[in-house]
Amino acid sequence: MDDRVVRAALQRHWDASDAGDFEVEHEIYREDAVLHYPQSGERICGRRNIQESRFVQPNRKRFKVQHIIGSGNLWVTEFVLSYDGVPSYAVSIMEFRDGLVANETQYFADGFAPAPSRAHLVERVATNR
Repeated sequence: MDDRVVRAALQRHWDASDAGDFEVEHEIYREDAVLHYPQSGERICGRRNIQESRFVQPNRKRFKVQHIIGSGNLWVTEFVLSYDGVPSYAVSIMEFRDGLVANETQYFADGFAPAPSRAHLVERVATNR
């Protein structure tokens, strides 16, 4: 599959995620896709189960893509996922098979205050905190 086609499909997926369009958001997945959340120890099997798990999640979600990188069958998206206005920094690793996502693993991290011990070494940048 052409990388430009995959990148466009990923952008469509994340735009639909941000808009709350659950149908378009899940077009990117194979019927037998598996979604992994290592931090909570969850694995969700099947496109419909992945879609329902997101549909029943009660918080208002917003997605802001920071960076998409990949080629061939492996793609990584860095994004900020805000639940009811509270940001969480996230990484999605998607493995494609036959042009659709077969496996996805998502990692999440909350923001944190900078450490005073390295203040003299860093440049402060704006965040979504």
